[in-house]
Amino acid sequence: MAPTGTIGIIADTSGGIEPLFALAYRREHALGGEPLVEINPLVLRYADAHRLDMPDLIDVLLATGRLGDARGVPESVRRLFVTATEVPVRRHLQIQHAFQRHVDNAVSKTINLPEDACREDVSSAYLDGWRLGLKGITVYRCGSRAGQVLTLGAGEDMTAHEFFTKCDPAACRL
Repeated sequence: MAPTGTIGIIADTSGGIEPLFALAYRREHALGGEPLVEINPLVLRYADAHRLDMPDLIDVLLATGRLGDARGVPESVRRLFVTATEVPVRRHLQIQHAFQRHVDNAVSKTINLPEDACREDVSSAYLDGWRLGLKGITVYRCGSRAGQVLTLGAGEDMTAHEFFTKCDPAACRL
């Protein structure tokens, strides 16, 4: 059921019931092959409004794509900006289960697993989804295929990226 990830990007809306994939990531295979480096504008606005240390925060985001293990970032902020690989599989399934009760069609929902997920993690996700009566699930383990579209963290230095993929009124210089 729309909006899916791609439709959400085009419509400048969320990707449905998905948690944030990452707070910073590199999007490959877009705009003629040029990678897009994105930092979620919500985390930047929040950091600015709450006077968080922006240079350190941005360095952590660019390196890992999340705040989970960031030193100096309050626990309340880390919990507010949890990302898809930090959400336990069971919670992903419960979210989909709660949502799909209210739709007739299928639900576009991906369970993003960290790179260290094993076969048993994938198997458990499918079995637990089946036990909950889900119409279908998608499981993706980060790094499981060459050339994945989204990569956690930016993997680039600060001068080689843009903070926003669209013209944000707060950031636009036109």
